[in-house]
Amino acid sequence: MDLIKKTNIDFVTNRRFFLRLSLLASIIGMLLVLGPEIPGLGLPRLIEPGIDFTGGTQTTVSFANTATSAEQVRGALGKAGYTSAEIKSFGKDGDFLIRINDVQDDASRVSADLVTKLNAAFSKNGEKAVILLGADNVGAKVSAELATDAAISLIIATIIILLYVAFRFEFVYGISAIIALAHDVTMAFVISVLVNKLGILNLELSINSLAAYLTILGYSINDKVVVFDRIRENREKHRGMPLAELVNLSLNETLSRTLITGISVLAALLVMVFLGGDVLEGFAFTMFTGIVVGTYSSIYVASSFLIWYTERVKHKNVGAVAHTEA
Repeated sequence: MDLIKKTNIDFVTNRRFFLRLSLLASIIGMLLVLGPEIPGLGLPRLIEPGIDFTGGTQTTVSFANTATSAEQVRGALGKAGYTSAEIKSFGKDGDFLIRINDVQDDASRVSADLVTKLNAAFSKNGEKAVILLGADNVGAKVSAELATDAAISLIIATIIILLYVAFRFEFVYGISAIIALAHDVTMAFVISVLVNKLGILNLELSINSLAAYLTILGYSINDKVVVFDRIRENREKHRGMPLAELVNLSLNETLSRTLITGISVLAALLVMVFLGGDVLEGFAFTMFTGIVVGTYSSIYVASSFLIWYTERVKHKNVGAVAHTEA
């Protein structure tokens, strides 16, 4: 079924602007997220690795009094001896995430003690003021192994995708796909970090977020392969047509499929974001962002780079060889 028939949208005329904009946004975003903290300029480091990669105990609690602030919780824990605890609000009002690094004790014991101390500080008339929602504990050795395995898995996935696209099409298609995928993951990562820092959702860097980034790679490359396949078909069908026109034709012909697939997946992810709970909302939001950015990159990053490389780099090399032979 074609959702949109016979479109003739000019995607390629402004391709240089969008390609440069995407490159600039990716570079600035990564510098902002991964750059060191600059106290004098008031620029804190934005990235917040979860305990999966840092180790420690993470406890989530809910206060009956939804007006309770993070500063009040921090003050109560400081008096109880947990001076190094990190407090972060998330989800609905009154819900807090409490992280304590380098804890050797069992997570359940630390979490139970935290709840006991908080109840002692906030309860009135003997009523329970704090409810324990969950507790996680990861050792330092395990967290280091998880961080290493995460980096290796991303590198291996990227290499496999490059080889697959290069063998199925041409090497330039593989390079175009890898650049677009790097853009997709980068922008999804930057947006997730910013949303996490604003306290809208709990999107700390964790194993769940890594799974989302790997899934983004798989979904995004599928979308790009569809476009590349149509370009290859149209190259045989419309011999002599300039590459820019060929790419524009192919993008219009695959637009209906892209919209149907994208909207269907995004609708399911939105349900997971709002109804999936704390465990799934981070994964779903990261996936949602990645699919939106991935659809954009199929049009304005992968295809634009393919045109630029073919018209500038490849033709320049061919011209240089011909001049040398002459």
